[in-house]
Amino acid sequence: MRPAALAAALLALVASAGLFLSGALSHLPFADWPSLPFDAGQMTTQQIIFAYAALPRGAVAILAGAALGLAGALLQRLLRNPIADPSTLGVSSGAQLAIVVATLFFPEVLDGYRGLVALAGAAAATAIVFLLGWRRSFEPITMVVSGLLVGITCSALSAAMTLSQGEYLMSLVTWNGGSLSQQDWSATVTLGLELLLGLAITLLLLRPLTLLGLGDSSARSLGVALAGTRIAIASLAVALSAGVAAAVGLVSFVGLAAPALVRLLGIRTTRSILLLSPIAGGLLLWFCDGIVQLVASSAGETFPTGSVTALIGGPLLLWLLPQVRAVEPPQPPDSGVVSRAPLSRLVLISCLLPPLAWAALCVARLPDGWTLLRGDLFWELFPARWPRLVASAAAGGLLAMAGAMLQRLTGNPMASPEVLGVSGGAGVGYAVALSLSANAGAPALFLSAGGGAIVVLVIVALFAARRHLPPERLLLAGISVSAFSSAILSALLAVGDQRAWQILSWLGGSAAAATPQTAVFLAGLTIVILIIGLIFTRWLTILPLGAPTALALGLPLVSARMLMVLTAGIATAAASLLVGPLSFVGLMAPHIAHRAGFEKAGSNLLASAVIGAVLMMIADLGARTVTFPYELPLGLFAAFAGAPYLVWMIGKRQ
Repeated sequence: MRPAALAAALLALVASAGLFLSGALSHLPFADWPSLPFDAGQMTTQQIIFAYAALPRGAVAILAGAALGLAGALLQRLLRNPIADPSTLGVSSGAQLAIVVATLFFPEVLDGYRGLVALAGAAAATAIVFLLGWRRSFEPITMVVSGLLVGITCSALSAAMTLSQGEYLMSLVTWNGGSLSQQDWSATVTLGLELLLGLAITLLLLRPLTLLGLGDSSARSLGVALAGTRIAIASLAVALSAGVAAAVGLVSFVGLAAPALVRLLGIRTTRSILLLSPIAGGLLLWFCDGIVQLVASSAGETFPTGSVTALIGGPLLLWLLPQVRAVEPPQPPDSGVVSRAPLSRLVLISCLLPPLAWAALCVARLPDGWTLLRGDLFWELFPARWPRLVASAAAGGLLAMAGAMLQRLTGNPMASPEVLGVSGGAGVGYAVALSLSANAGAPALFLSAGGGAIVVLVIVALFAARRHLPPERLLLAGISVSAFSSAILSALLAVGDQRAWQILSWLGGSAAAATPQTAVFLAGLTIVILIIGLIFTRWLTILPLGAPTALALGLPLVSARMLMVLTAGIATAAASLLVGPLSFVGLMAPHIAHRAGFEKAGSNLLASAVIGAVLMMIADLGARTVTFPYELPLGLFAAFAGAPYLVWMIGKRQ
């Protein structure tokens, strides 16, 4: 163990204990601490609070952090991926969605079965991520990007369902942030038993876990049943993560940080990492909770501890980025033949736009049923309907073109604008403006959101400027920034006042606020982005062939990457500013265009823009009419379309 790192670990232990003791002593002097066994009938109010709130909170922090640390170490060893953990693989988000659904629609199921509900959601999300990564041999970046997309789906659905049930808003927002507040010792006992069982199973799996590090062929020759061992390890990690989610909510990135801290101490053996990661995770979450309580006592604002731990996710992912094993760049097709879809297909797809526009303008749902707007009623609603129609179509086109550019830039079909992190940056800017001023007007909100998007854009562009950075790792840079942005949003949402509703509504996405000026601006920007993409068609054709080929063909690699990132970022930021950070359109539209035969760069970009516009027009029409008289978030329908599409991607043959 490195002396400096060991000293830092001991210092963290002392600091954690100091923060806990200082918080406890500020409420109750040491001389007044109750003695064991606790008897509420013989205790004062302050002693009851100490015995059944303060002490259980500290115990839950240590046990939950330990369980997440062990889960992260297991996943990292299983996948040989230093950035794998329940947060990056979508495990925690799946558990979150399951509990939100049960809370809103089946509350009786939670009584006694909360852990099973969380386990079912976590298992479903994990199965999707592992199936997505299976075709590429669980390649690290594919696994993390798949986990991010699954997490986005779950989070979007959770937010939309929370918005649809306003009476549950504050409690669910606080729970989603990972609140460690306790009223008794029940959660401590449950987490303690789960952790002990997890450690026992880990000890039984130590030998196969160690042999897995030698490679599949070596492990198989030494008698390891690969499929059964992997299923057992993944199941254990999922169960530990689901148990924490059921007990305290969403606590992010502790499973990523704990093994990294252990490795920082100089420890490399599998046994030591697996046994010390729970200790590191427990200390980390205990320390973060101490900081939260210290801030709450001095500033008066209480943040869920999970949102504070999430703040370490982005910087930690950036620090771990060089440790991710490199991936061979994609190779060009052997035949050298690129199929070309006939122009008639693009015309056929474009023919969907007029009937959709007619439906958006003329079809209405009233209390007595569906109707077609005619005469004076049509012209009365026309000024309110056409701006949102144009804004939705333009936003879909912008996101689709951004996705097409990113997929060609990185050579990764899982790339999308959400991965770039620009939507998250815009959301942080929007939320910060609301937090600073509850009466912030539209110009201030748009400027703040634009500022957040630009900051993220600059960070990701700096990564893109590194000539020897593999393009796949650019995705991880975006993921890191997106994770950090999401953590800030969670912290701001968890304050618990009326501004949380505004932030959640905007994050869900809505074109209702579109004005004629913003609609025209979006439409004009769509044309500009399309022209830029068509001008640099040669770059978009060469970039997927990999850096060596691009350099050999005389492509200015750094400039090309910078320009494509900036163009895609501007398109994403503009769409996010006006209709919220929509999900999956940038992923689906380029894929649909590719499946339709539009494989050449120029035709793929143009077809993606048209398909993106079609998808968003359908989503806006559904958001307005399906739950009349209430309007659901636009992002909900994009997520509903994206989830089945992910399942289709799993089953398709290549």
